[in-house]
Amino acid sequence: MAITRWDPFRDVMTLQNRVNSLFRDYAEAEGPLTTASFVPAVDIYEDATKVVLKLEVPGIEEKDLDIRVENHTLTVKGERKFEKEEKEENFHRIERRYGSFFRAFTLPSTVDTENVDAKYNAGVLKLELKKKPEAQPKQIKVNVAA
Repeated sequence: MAITRWDPFRDVMTLQNRVNSLFRDYAEAEGPLTTASFVPAVDIYEDATKVVLKLEVPGIEEKDLDIRVENHTLTVKGERKFEKEEKEENFHRIERRYGSFFRAFTLPSTVDTENVDAKYNAGVLKLELKKKPEAQPKQIKVNVAA
């Protein structure tokens, strides 16, 4: 019977190698420049007459944005494409996210879904959804009896 020296870190190193192998296999299957979808940041606010959404979508062309309202749900889809004229072996780091995104927002019943305005400026998509006239505040004059 051979005597084997006990190494307390052998099992830890084996586990680390297996985990690294899993990540390496996953990265190779996805491809070096393929990334998962991303979720653009959004600000939502409202005033007495409208609801406004501002989505950060820099690097996306207007033609690559799809905005729809259906059954009181606002959906925004888009895609940021990777610039393929660069050679991938020249990159030192790729941190920006590429690929498609999808955001869906349930609209309150006070919003007029037929009256939506979309503007795109400096990488920010601004959507203004007007409220229905009956949902807007009304001033009521109080008569004082003499």
